[in-house]
Amino acid sequence: MAVKTANVSVRVEPEIKNQAEAILENLGISVSTFINLAYRQVVFNNGIPFSLTVPSGIKSLEEMSDKEFDAMLETGLKQAQSGDVIPAEDAFAELMQGL
Repeated sequence: MAVKTANVSVRVEPEIKNQAEAILENLGISVSTFINLAYRQVVFNNGIPFSLTVPSGIKSLEEMSDKEFDAMLETGLKQAQSGDVIPAEDAFAELMQGL
């Protein structure tokens, strides 16, 4: 007997989509398989299968592991390469407003 299926349609930021799909491809998992797996985990756990928290703040360099620091630098490099930047004057003005 064939199993019926349903379609899921979502909107995702293009860069997040590309990064996630590249990781899934390296794992040998299709997007459909991953979504099915994620839905099954929601059902199995009767909720979201991971903790949803808001970080208390930005970690200082001393609080970061080498892996976290490298990931932060890689994110910054990708943003710079893609042109996802703001002028330094605007960044500093925004920082000063937060003080």
